[in-house]
Amino acid sequence: MRIQELQRLLEDTHNRFVEALGEHTSDGDRPRIAGKWSPAQQADHLYRSIRPVNLAFAMPEFLLRLLFGRANRPSRSYDEVVEKYKRKLAEGGRASGVFLPGSPPLSTSGSRIQHVARQLTNRVGRCSEEKLDRLLLPHPLLGKLTLREMIYFTAYHAEHHRLQLS
Repeated sequence: MRIQELQRLLEDTHNRFVEALGEHTSDGDRPRIAGKWSPAQQADHLYRSIRPVNLAFAMPEFLLRLLFGRANRPSRSYDEVVEKYKRKLAEGGRASGVFLPGSPPLSTSGSRIQHVARQLTNRVGRCSEEKLDRLLLPHPLLGKLTLREMIYFTAYHAEHHRLQLS
């Protein structure tokens, strides 16, 4: 996908998540299935996941290269990233550490997600296609991803958690 398609994908998946979240105003603090996250927790996890990606896209290129390195392979496709993520989840991969949700009020969760997703979308638009395939970011389950792959993951992640709300 080209930059404009990545921006549209980020915007669309996060907007769909926030729309679905809006359907849970009365039960936002209670999980639908025992042992699963509530809608408020789903939203907080999504926010906690997108925020560091947004911050990384604000960093100067030399710092990203210094901290995380350069890619020595071409970027994987959207479908390849999604399949790898699904495989890691099936193997027992779970959120941990700073990505575990707290209990913020559901009433502000959607606007927080939309705000940071909008910032990330704008920052992606300031990147070159080459930069997206050249620089790496770490992912706790998937290892090092190119910036393009991280955007693929971030967009799919919103969709994955939207489906958890159903």
